[in-house]
Amino acid sequence: MDCVLKNGADYMLTSVELCAGAGGQALGLEKAGFAHTALVEIDPHCCNTLRHNRPQWNVLEEDMRVFKERGADYRGIDLLAGGLPCPPFSVAGKQLGERDERNLFNDAIDIIDAARPRAVMIENVRGFLGAVFHDYRERLKSQLDKLGYKADWRLLNASDFGVPQLRPRVVIVAIEKQRAELFNWPDHLPHNPPTVGETLYDLMAARGWRGAGKWRDQADEIAPTIVGGSKKHGGPDLGPTRARAAWATLGVEGRTIAAEAPDRFHKGMPKLTVPMVAKIQGFPDDWHFTGAKTNAYRQVGNAFPPPVAQAVATQISIVLQKRMLRAVSA
Repeated sequence: MDCVLKNGADYMLTSVELCAGAGGQALGLEKAGFAHTALVEIDPHCCNTLRHNRPQWNVLEEDMRVFKERGADYRGIDLLAGGLPCPPFSVAGKQLGERDERNLFNDAIDIIDAARPRAVMIENVRGFLGAVFHDYRERLKSQLDKLGYKADWRLLNASDFGVPQLRPRVVIVAIEKQRAELFNWPDHLPHNPPTVGETLYDLMAARGWRGAGKWRDQADEIAPTIVGGSKKHGGPDLGPTRARAAWATLGVEGRTIAAEAPDRFHKGMPKLTVPMVAKIQGFPDDWHFTGAKTNAYRQVGNAFPPPVAQAVATQISIVLQKRMLRAVSA
């Protein structure tokens, strides 16, 4: 696939995203200059959200294991990205890893082999770095090495990139060996992210709540990790007892999600709405999550914060553009 000149200097890079979810990583890649050739996602609610916000995107509503049979059709893309299922490695689960039927890393390797992208970027939970998965990580690195890539991974916290939330995530990056030394992990921002109160004040005050200012001053820390995105989870709330207790210290009632902001005469702790949770995840205000409240909240709860995806993808784009510019000058 040919790259197109953009702004007379930079190149529009191409990407395919696996397990795209509701667009967190896709938005970050878009902001980093990648044009999505395809976004693969099996969940119809997420697909509806992607299509609603970006009608021009090629959203493929299908199982990744089905898509891999056509992986060679995308040979030559610049970046293969994805947020592969987290339960096989999550400390909240059984940590079955490769023995978990939801593990899609082997399928991702098959797609990489068929498509031969110039770079790979995969996001997962911090449990992936657990000692129990040491051999699995080394085998993954060896598989990528045999395909011509040098792989590395790092634990990144969303709060280091301006997201008002404590959200650690592992990002795996693999670059073609001949250019791998050009890749640098993104630097942390030099300042702390805004607090929950600063982030959500306008949304909390949208219906004239008289207590919004006082609440803003109390909610003077970043948010705990957004949880509750599992399909097995009973409903839209901010997590188990410990998580709800952490939210309570910020003046937030975490037992459920509200349909709208508190009214003028609201008493007690307010609840968050889906747009509020999305903002804490780093989504822009104009990104709309379609579907009923529970489905919309699950989409947000499973998302990869766009600013983190953008920071890593920008560093990848620098490597790829250097390669292209050198080829043109030659």
